Amino acid sequence: MRICPHIIFLVALSLSATVSTFAQEKSWIQLNAEVLILYQQGRHSEAAKVAEEALKVAEKTYGPDHAHVATSLNNLGALYKTQGKYAEGEAVYKRALEIREKALGKNHPRVATTLSNLGLLYSSQGRYAEAESVYKRAITIDEEALNKDHPDLARDLSNLAGLYKTQGKYAEAEAFYKRALKIHEKGFGRKHPHVAVDLSNLAGLYETRGVYAEAEAFYRRSLRIFEKALGKNHPDVATTLENMARLCKKIGRADEAERLEERARTIRSNQ
Repeated sequence: MRICPHIIFLVALSLSATVSTFAQEKSWIQLNAEVLILYQQGRHSEAAKVAEEALKVAEKTYGPDHAHVATSLNNLGALYKTQGKYAEGEAVYKRALEIREKALGKNHPRVATTLSNLGLLYSSQGRYAEAESVYKRAITIDEEALNKDHPDLARDLSNLAGLYKTQGKYAEAEAFYKRALKIHEKGFGRKHPHVAVDLSNLAGLYETRGVYAEAEAFYRRSLRIFEKALGKNHPDVATTLENMARLCKKIGRADEAERLEERARTIRSNQ
């Protein structure tokens, strides 16, 4: 049987392209893993450079409007925000948002994730009205696209609560923090670290309002969960101890505050 050489050529080209794409995708995944490690180590400038390389690989491999490009843009936006590069962060987040809206639809959960990230960026800059707007849109998407007890919804509720706390809207902040807490307790159980974070958020709110007895109770419950779930020498334990020490100083318990601070310093020194 005669084989057309043009067909052979096309098949060979297709196989070559598949192998090349696979290698580039593997590179993209490895770069993202490196970004995460560097970020966790606090090496944000280095992480940003690697994230920029991951973005280039994604664009070359998949094209400028692919979901993986949006993922790389989101990673880069978070790193720019951490470095205080707000204009750069806003630009890449908005590009990621545009890609996800076009590829997935305007009411997709990943669109909500990008909106939430953009809200954090705006909040860091004191652009509270813009932050509130994107947080609310993210929450609306979560409520429509996910179930009422989804962790992503809890995330966005907490973000909006934090914004309201910053603005002194304490009643609104408390309501959203409590709603996030309820979601996490139902989804993960009452002794999960996510629950501890919610309790700590509420404790900080009560401390700001001067409701010290409730603040202490929530800090202590948060501390017990962190210690049991993460170990007594975890950084989140140290943070909670520092929060409790600050509270003790406010209510005149200086000796206890010093003991808490000393324990926190010990944990930090061993990291």
